[in-house]
Amino acid sequence: LTSYHVPQGVGDIVMIQSDHTGAVDILSAELETADLLGEQRKAQPPPLAAPTMWTTEKMKEFKAKMGKEKNGRMVVKRGEVVTVRVPTHPDGKCICWEFATDDYDIGFGVYFDWTTVTSTAITVQVSDSSDEEDEDEDEEIEGLSPVGDVERGSKSYLRNHYGEVMPVYRRNSHREVQAGSHEYPGEGIYLLKFDNSYSLLRNKTLFFHVYYTS
Repeated sequence: LTSYHVPQGVGDIVMIQSDHTGAVDILSAELETADLLGEQRKAQPPPLAAPTMWTTEKMKEFKAKMGKEKNGRMVVKRGEVVTVRVPTHPDGKCICWEFATDDYDIGFGVYFDWTTVTSTAITVQVSDSSDEEDEDEDEEIEGLSPVGDVERGSKSYLRNHYGEVMPVYRRNSHREVQAGSHEYPGEGIYLLKFDNSYSLLRNKTLFFHVYYTS
């Protein structure tokens, strides 16, 4: 029989008749659909546990300390999203973070990239909201899953091997030091997103500290 590709739904029966012999072959769409769903489930990363979150009121002390650190202070410009990529460390079991801002709030969320770690170096990626939207359009064509962020100025489409620890929400980091921790789910890279894409006028001065514990 010649191979035919027929749109199928759950419970459909497809009958194919040979032009030469007249023989009829009956196919059930249920088994094929189940196989496809099984493969899709295998490709999805496992769910991630929620992080532990807390706040402290020692703003002045924290800002003074981070202001003296080489990479403890940066400016997130209006319309920008800063992603701090933190690989899991072989000597660690948990990632911890602390951050605060001057005068205004900022969006913050945490994601996890299930990938092989080749370096423990922490890197920072800066992108404009318009750049992210352009990238998202390209990725959406490839059938990538959308992850909804709250209070964002731009959409976010993350690859299938990304997991969501905590979606992006605006935090009152100008009033209290925002802190949290998350136990390693396995080997990979944490993505800490500081999102100022919703702000059209204001740059945000960010003080932050990221470390691991055993």
